[in-house]
Amino acid sequence: MSCSAEALDRVFLQLGPLSIYWYGVIIAAGAYLGLWLAVRETERLGLKKDLMIDAVVIAIPVAIISARIYYVIFEWERYAGSSLLNILAIWEGGIAIHGALIGSVITAIVYARVKKVSVWMLLDIAAPSIILGQAIGRWGNFMNQEAHGGPVSESFYNNFMQYLPDFITNQMCIGGTMYHPTFLYESTWNILGFVLLLVLRRYNPLRGEVFLSYVIWYSVGRFFIEGLRTDSLYLVGDIRTAQAISIVLVIASVAAIIYRRKTNMADKHYNGKKV
Repeated sequence: MSCSAEALDRVFLQLGPLSIYWYGVIIAAGAYLGLWLAVRETERLGLKKDLMIDAVVIAIPVAIISARIYYVIFEWERYAGSSLLNILAIWEGGIAIHGALIGSVITAIVYARVKKVSVWMLLDIAAPSIILGQAIGRWGNFMNQEAHGGPVSESFYNNFMQYLPDFITNQMCIGGTMYHPTFLYESTWNILGFVLLLVLRRYNPLRGEVFLSYVIWYSVGRFFIEGLRTDSLYLVGDIRTAQAISIVLVIASVAAIIYRRKTNMADKHYNGKKV
């Protein structure tokens, strides 16, 4: 449907020639809140808070770099021949969460081996923080008017979108057309996942299952929401990369839970006590 509205200013603060964008501020806020929650949980479990602080301080830059590399690889036609500055310009948007997850997990594996601790323990503690950070980070996409879906119908607007706050509907009015706020759908799904993980860990599941549950929850939501988006990365033909990876992650995570239980590889609970 057609619409008319002025977009929000993407710049949070202008310091002379330096522009600080809302996108970066929101991503940083999500990362900080996630770190704070992870540190609190680390201390609650009787571990030294430096264990998680050091892990996150290393993982965040690696995640950002891997997220950008992942995005550029699948959008290479767009960046081929571009300057290095254009390729590195993450403040303009263009990072992929699956790329960030790959970088984060690799970092956790290496870090756990160096520190001689359980990688599953680190991932379990971090899982709620990760999905909360993702929920917050989607609002960075909102400020950039990206990660939205296709045009909405008149009936959808009347039955749903008109009840959203004006600042959301106005921001989803792009070029005179109203688009699906898929950033909002995913942010809401991730907040529900955050609550689910907090409840799950209160029941003290087997070690590794909080993180694997996160992967399953996020991937299921991402699969369906990705189908609505207009800016998807594509694997081959009409196969969306995020949807294909989501299917693989769900299958792999469910299989991992079953295998680890049957082989007694998961021999400790979330709180570290033996089964």
